[in-house]
Amino acid sequence: MNEMARPGAFDEAHPIRRDPVTTAAASLVAVLATIVGLILLAWTVLYVTKGRFLKHSFEKYASRAALRDVRVAGDFQLYFNPIDIKFLAEGLTITNPAWAKQPYFLKSKLIDSDIKTIPLIFGRQRADWLMLLGGNLDLEWSADGKQNSWTLGKPTGKPLELPDIRRALILGTRIRYSDPRMQLSANIGIDTVRAQDTRFASDIRFSGDGSLRDRPFTLSGSLLSPNETVTGGQNRFRMHAEAARTVLDVSGTLPGATRIEGVPLDFRVHGYNLANLFDFIGVAVPDTRAYNLRSVLTKQDGEWRFTRLRGRFGDSDLAGRLTVALKDRLKLDAELSTQSLDMIDAGPFVGYDPERLDANGGKVVRTEGGTPRILPDAPLKVDAIRGFDADVHWTVRRIAGDKWPISNIDLTLDLDHSLLKLSPLTFDLDRGHVASDVSIDARRKPVFTNLDLRLSPTPMGRLLKGFGVEEAGTTGTLKARARLAGPGDSIRQWLGNSDGRIAIIMPQGSLWARNVQLSELDIGTFIWKMWEKKLKEPVEINCGLIAFTVRNGIAAADPILIDTKKNVILGRGGFSFKNEALDLRIRADGKRFSLFSGQSPVGIGGYFAAPSLDVISPQLIARGGAGLGLGAVVSPLASVLAFVDIGDAKSAACGPVLAGAHASAQRTRGGEPRDDVGNGTTAKSKSGKRSPEERQKQRKKFLGIF
Repeated sequence: MNEMARPGAFDEAHPIRRDPVTTAAASLVAVLATIVGLILLAWTVLYVTKGRFLKHSFEKYASRAALRDVRVAGDFQLYFNPIDIKFLAEGLTITNPAWAKQPYFLKSKLIDSDIKTIPLIFGRQRADWLMLLGGNLDLEWSADGKQNSWTLGKPTGKPLELPDIRRALILGTRIRYSDPRMQLSANIGIDTVRAQDTRFASDIRFSGDGSLRDRPFTLSGSLLSPNETVTGGQNRFRMHAEAARTVLDVSGTLPGATRIEGVPLDFRVHGYNLANLFDFIGVAVPDTRAYNLRSVLTKQDGEWRFTRLRGRFGDSDLAGRLTVALKDRLKLDAELSTQSLDMIDAGPFVGYDPERLDANGGKVVRTEGGTPRILPDAPLKVDAIRGFDADVHWTVRRIAGDKWPISNIDLTLDLDHSLLKLSPLTFDLDRGHVASDVSIDARRKPVFTNLDLRLSPTPMGRLLKGFGVEEAGTTGTLKARARLAGPGDSIRQWLGNSDGRIAIIMPQGSLWARNVQLSELDIGTFIWKMWEKKLKEPVEINCGLIAFTVRNGIAAADPILIDTKKNVILGRGGFSFKNEALDLRIRADGKRFSLFSGQSPVGIGGYFAAPSLDVISPQLIARGGAGLGLGAVVSPLASVLAFVDIGDAKSAACGPVLAGAHASAQRTRGGEPRDDVGNGTTAKSKSGKRSPEERQKQRKKFLGIF
């Protein structure tokens, strides 16, 4: 036989060549087919057996991953149906960490759920259906806030994030929540009833109670879950809560039973004091009268955003937005506006009690120890402001109900780790403008406050018309500055311990006030005016300075010096922020000869809340006695000599006056140092200097010892 004809001879001489790419592709297809086959086999096995054989493996690996003891007492199912995961467990229990007060994180009679597989692969928990029967869920934070009971596995302090559940059926379930840091505890019961509306499958109702910062509260609400046959059905949510005379209602439409992120909700709250509402989250705000507010509430990226805020507190309106961020540290961010702020509602922002103001018709005067008091004494809520930060901008168009024409308030508040700054804080005072910077350092104990307040040149007629000054005919202006710093946990304590300077400058102009000549005690001019039935005439002011040096809460004239066309008005004494006492002596030295002139001080005494004017001073009585003596010894005409003013008062150099300089820098128009003004002291000896005895006596007087 021919060699070529032998069977297999051609194959041996010419073997078949295989394509490597084709071979690899075939292998890959075979592997994939095997994998798909195995998956289908596993899916089939799981679907047929319902995955019941995985019960012990589930308990083992779930306990290892959760670092807890996980057990299923009854039936267990875990399979794909067909793509999403079907999970069912009877008698499922999960223990709590050792530090928790309750032994179990979860105890339930039955859990049945359909879990979306694809979102789960990407770390999102979504379920089309959840049924929870006879559940008890314990949600608890550790005392240090570093761990919680719902974060399974490695202990962390992640916030509570509910899975996204479209529909749910919950019966006989209770949820307990506890957060020692916020002093919050709640106990809520949840049950589902059949919905009356056929578009909805069920109505999940919840109710419970608890306490927040030792303030009890109750809450109730419901969630209407859509019927499965309704396309695009959405959940209707409502919640009602009451606490400390505060009523809160939240309602809206949710795309899922627990899907609240990014969903706008209608938020309404009313009560008798807005401070009580903010106390619940550990935020300090001034007390208010009864309020009623409404806004759109949205939870987004760890923030609670209150937009389109509008409403009223007391007789004032409020609008704007507010964001509460619950991240590493609680922070408030707000942009607020008010068109009309009632004076009673403005009082609490400087420390007055709104209820007391309302009961007294807006009067701030009170009595302590038999003497009137006007300075606010409400303590700053130091502990509260240490727990949060804030960035607030508030504008007020006008303040209603007061003789001071205050408008266009613009306040920027910054609170950063107990350092509170009101900077800038500006407002218009009729045609004048006030700018101030306030720093309140609550990191120090007691609180330390710095104030720098500046009044731009303001027409006196407009500014003081509520106090008897005639606007027509008054051309003078005022500008002022006050700088005070000191410790104290209330405005009254701070002023009572403060150091600094207060200065009011009056440039050239005229002032027209009723009976102003009486204040100058130029009796001759006053009688002449009285005979002509003219009891008022403009006072021509060349320049003036009313300044006080403040040391440890006691303010001393430094100087009081007003140069007018006819007189040089001088003042000594001062006042005390400690007991609000006044002790000033004002006199007018004439520049011209006057036949009848008292030429004696007018006393200003009493208290801030009840000042008194002592026109008939001891010096004037002494002059009257001297006049009577001269009249009896010499002649009746001689008695007039006791009231003669030769008019030797030296005009003031207006440069130091307009610069707001201290008394030591004041000069006469001729350039000589003035020896008739105080030097930041409240009493002087005959030599012009206070002796230690005089200083001690004056201090005791202001402190209320005498």
